Amino acid sequence: MAKSKAEQCYDILKSKIMDGTYGPGYRLVIDQLGREHGISSVPWRESLRRLEAEGWVDIVPNSGALVKTFDTGTWKRSIRLLARLQGLATALAASRMTPEDIAAARGLNNDMRDAIANFDTATFGRLNRKFHQFICSHCDDERLIELVDTEWTRMDIIRRSAFWYAPGRAVASLAEHDAILDLIEAGGDAEAIEAAACSHDVNTLNAVLEHDERRIHEETAL
Repeated sequence: MAKSKAEQCYDILKSKIMDGTYGPGYRLVIDQLGREHGISSVPWRESLRRLEAEGWVDIVPNSGALVKTFDTGTWKRSIRLLARLQGLATALAASRMTPEDIAAARGLNNDMRDAIANFDTATFGRLNRKFHQFICSHCDDERLIELVDTEWTRMDIIRRSAFWYAPGRAVASLAEHDAILDLIEAGGDAEAIEAAACSHDVNTLNAVLEHDERRIHEETAL
């Protein structure tokens, strides 16, 4: 079935938010959007309300619609939610992964090692997302997979608006990837797999927060 005008507007706006064309704080002007795409104002308003409900846009009185600007609190909430969603999806996917699937995931993890060795953080980040989404794609819950993908996208946008970094965390995460795959390969208990996958994301959160706290302390002490 053909998409409605509101769905078309939604797809246009979300894709441009996702790829960074409309960055955090960008003002979305309905009249301008209408002229650019030849679609009347009503579908744009509907799509903006939908994006606001999903947390991608803020509609501010007297200012209009602005692409959401993410802060530290948003990042914390997003990674905590991703930890729970991804932990569950990984546990559900484990029994459906073949030896070939596990080997492919290990291959991605090795590619990440190469990226770190070459100081290629952009490739590492891309492969890291691919690694987790590859595992989660074997989950038989399409809605859960969609939620995981949404939170990964939100995290990517947050990373574009601020630099989240903790020394040594990338290398530690690779070892945790191996441990998760070892559990899956050994036919480990679903709860243990879920806990390991969830802890993996929480460890990233804690590492970044601890690094940030040390940095602030050092700057204050100067």
